[in-house]
Amino acid sequence: MSTSPVIEVVDLRKSFGHLEVIKGVDFCVAHQELVFIIGPSGSGKSTMLRCCNLLEQPTQGSVLFKGQDITKPQVDVDQVRQHIGMVFQSFNLYPHMTALQNVSLALRKVKKMPREAAADKALAALEQVGLAEKAASHPNQLSGGQQQRVAIARAVAMDPDVMLFDEPTSALDPELVGSVLNVMRKLREDGMTMIVVSHEMRFAEDAADRVLFVDDGVIVEQGGPAEIFRNAQHDRTRAFLHRVSGH
Repeated sequence: MSTSPVIEVVDLRKSFGHLEVIKGVDFCVAHQELVFIIGPSGSGKSTMLRCCNLLEQPTQGSVLFKGQDITKPQVDVDQVRQHIGMVFQSFNLYPHMTALQNVSLALRKVKKMPREAAADKALAALEQVGLAEKAASHPNQLSGGQQQRVAIARAVAMDPDVMLFDEPTSALDPELVGSVLNVMRKLREDGMTMIVVSHEMRFAEDAADRVLFVDDGVIVEQGGPAEIFRNAQHDRTRAFLHRVSGH
């Protein structure tokens, strides 16, 4: 694992009106690292994640992507976002398009790939998430788990340097969660750099390199999964883990 961070967040603050949601956080993510962000609902986890690709504009502080401060006004954010894939809670697929068309759209529109090359790349991405046979299916013909895997394929097809996952399984029925986590596990094994906001504690324990516990807009504690889940130092961390997973 290379030591130079892919993403570095410095003194990040975010307010909505008078409400300060993120209160000066610092963290970085190394190449091929999987960083898991956990914490209670409303603690600022998703806002923190969305600041990493400027879907939320930080009120203060910097986000560096491969050493470049992407919060500076002259930065082409759309260009940067091509390198930072994002998977949301809701799948955001176009209902009138097939899985293949959903995945190939950005390749054609953003990367300007010829239709045939984009289709080939999209099919390879669908194969990566185990859905090549569903290429011609529309979203309403797919389960929630399959739709989320198409959304992951769409992000992966762009060859991002890092993938952000914002509660990727929370809209799914429990029996469909495993298929999405398996795809994420495979991405991790293939060396994808990932930041994941999720309540899937067992997955965090199994797959993460580092876990950040966030509460009330600050990083209370961070460390390896064994440290956080087995030997948390802070009462707030221990109370949260006890509540969500009986640790």
